[in-house]
This record gives sequence, structure tokens and C-alpha cells, in this order.
Amino acid sequence: MPHNENIHVVKELFAALTDGDVAAANALLTDDVAWLNTGLPTVHGKGVRRILTAMPKARMRFSATDYDFADLGNGSVRFDRKDTLAWGPLSSTFTVSGTFQVRDGKVARWDDAYKMGEVLGGVFRR
Repeated sequence: MPHNENIHVVKELFAALTDGDVAAANALLTDDVAWLNTGLPTVHGKGVRRILTAMPKARMRFSATDYDFADLGNGSVRFDRKDTLAWGPLSSTFTVSGTFQVRDGKVARWDDAYKMGEVLGGVFRR
């Protein structure tokens, strides 16, 4: 798959998440996807889908802005961005550096790095 196609897959994943289109987001993940988040246990496959499906049901909102993509070769894409997570009146915007492994047009590994203090502090910086 050409490099720009790998970036396109990651862009589409985050567009679906921002739009709240869980079905479209899940369709862009491999069955064995691994999702790594700073300080949290790695989630695999169906567990990732359960989390993404639960977010809108819990009235959690997500968006990614101010982003920059880089193709790292061999199916790897770096996606630096500002994420906003909101739940009811609470929200937090924080910097994330994600690395994605794309395989056969789907995300197989999603590794997000961020500072937990920035995530928690964002709730109180309103």
C-alpha cells in the first residue's frame, strides 16, 4: 500500500471517531488490533471495539485537531494531535503523539503517548 494511503487510513479513523461513527471507525481496525495508551493496559481486538462502542452510549465526545501526519515507512504513521475528550460539562484537551501500524488498509496497532497530568489538568483549566 502506498505511504499516503496509510496516512489516509489513519485520517479516516479519526474523522469517523470525531463524527461519532463507531461502525466506520471499527471497520478501519484489524480483528487483532492492539491499542496502547500511556499508563493504561493494552487493549486488543474486541476490547477496542467495546470501548469505542461504549463512548457514545456514555455520552462521551471526542475530537482531534491541530494535527500533523508523517509516514515512517513500512506501514507506520505518526499522528501528532490535540485530542479533546468531553463528558457532560467536563472536557479536557491535551497533546497526543500517536504511532499507527497499518496492515492491508486497516489499523493493526494504535499507540498513543500523552502526559496523564495534562489530561487530568485539562478538566480543571476551564
